[in-house]
Amino acid sequence: MSSLNLDDFTDLIERPDGGVRRDAEARRERLIVPPGSLGRLDDLGEWLAAAQGSVPVRPVERPRVLLFAGDHGVAELGVSARPAGSAELLVRAILEGASPVAVLARRLGVPVRIIDMALDCDPDTLPEEVVRHRVRRGSGRIDIEDALTLEEAEAAFRAGVALADEEADSGTDLVVLGDVSVGGTTAASVLVAALCGTDASVVTGRGGLAIDDLAWMRKCAAIRDALRRARPVLGDQLQLLATVGGADLAALTGFLLQAAVRKLPVVLDGVVVAACALVAQRIAFRAPDWWLAGHGSGEPGQAKALDRMALEPLLEQGVKVGEATGALLALPLVQAAAALAAELPEKPESEEKPESEEKTAE
Repeated sequence: MSSLNLDDFTDLIERPDGGVRRDAEARRERLIVPPGSLGRLDDLGEWLAAAQGSVPVRPVERPRVLLFAGDHGVAELGVSARPAGSAELLVRAILEGASPVAVLARRLGVPVRIIDMALDCDPDTLPEEVVRHRVRRGSGRIDIEDALTLEEAEAAFRAGVALADEEADSGTDLVVLGDVSVGGTTAASVLVAALCGTDASVVTGRGGLAIDDLAWMRKCAAIRDALRRARPVLGDQLQLLATVGGADLAALTGFLLQAAVRKLPVVLDGVVVAACALVAQRIAFRAPDWWLAGHGSGEPGQAKALDRMALEPLLEQGVKVGEATGALLALPLVQAAAALAAELPEKPESEEKPESEEKTAE
C-alpha cells in the first residue's frame, strides 16, 4: 500500500491568477498594435503574465530542458525501430552534443539536464548527476507483467516531485520537458488509450524512426494486451503507472504535478510527455493550466491526449525525434510573446478617448 496521497495535489494546485490575466488583457488593449494582430502571441503573453503573476510579463530568461530517460521491456517485441535497451546511446549522444536537442539547446543557450530513471545499462558508465535518481534497470514488459512494483512507482514519482522543487528553487522560470526512451511511446499509447477509453489502433503511431507495417502491427498487439492489464487499475493512477507505465513515466507525472504546485510553467514535448500529462490531469484537473503543448508530432496518441486536455500545439512541424526537440523549437515563440507583451509601447492618451467622447465629437 502506497503512502503517497495523490489527492493532495488537487488541493495544492491553483489556477494561474485570473485577475492578473485580466490586467494583462487590459494592457494589451492599450498597446499601439491592434488587438488580435499578433495572433496567438497575444494569448501566450497573457498566459505567461497570469502564470508569473506579473503585468507586464517578465522575460523568460532561465529556461531549462529536462529529459527523463528509461528503457522499456516491451521493446523486446520489436515495437521500436531501435534495439531494446539502447536508450543509453541516445543519452550519450545528448551528453556529447551530437543530438538534435543538444544542437538546438546550444544554439539557444539553454542548459539540458538528463535524469536516468530506468536505463538498461551499468550506472557506472554515466555521470553521477545523470544516474543518481535511477529506480531500476529497465522497466517490465507491460504486455505480460507490471512495469514496476508499486514501491518503485512511488519512488520514481517522488523523484519527479523533488526535481520540480529543485528547478523551482534554483530560479528556473520555464521547463521544456521531454523523454529519452526506447519503447516509451508504446507505454504512453497504452496510458492514452486507457484514459480516453479508445482501442489500441486509434493511438498506435510509428514512433520517431517510422517503423514498418509489421512492427506497427506488433506494437498495436502489445498495446492491446497491455490495455487489458491497465483497465482494472484505472481508478488508481499510481498503480496504473506501475502496471503499464515505467519509471520515467512515473517521474514525469510527478514532475508535472509538482511544477504546477510550484507555479512553474512547462512546455510539453511529444506523446510520452502528453500521456504523463493526461495521467496528471486525472489526478489534479487544474494542472494543465500550467502547461503549453510545444508542438504536434503527428503521433495519434499525442493528438488524442492534447485534445482531451484542450491543449493546442504551438507548432506543427511533424518532429518525431523526441528528446524535447519539438518543444524546444517552440521556446523562441514563447520568449517572443513575453518580449512583445512587455516591451511594446502603449498608445498615447490622446488616442484613448472614451466611446462617449468620440460620439460627441461626431
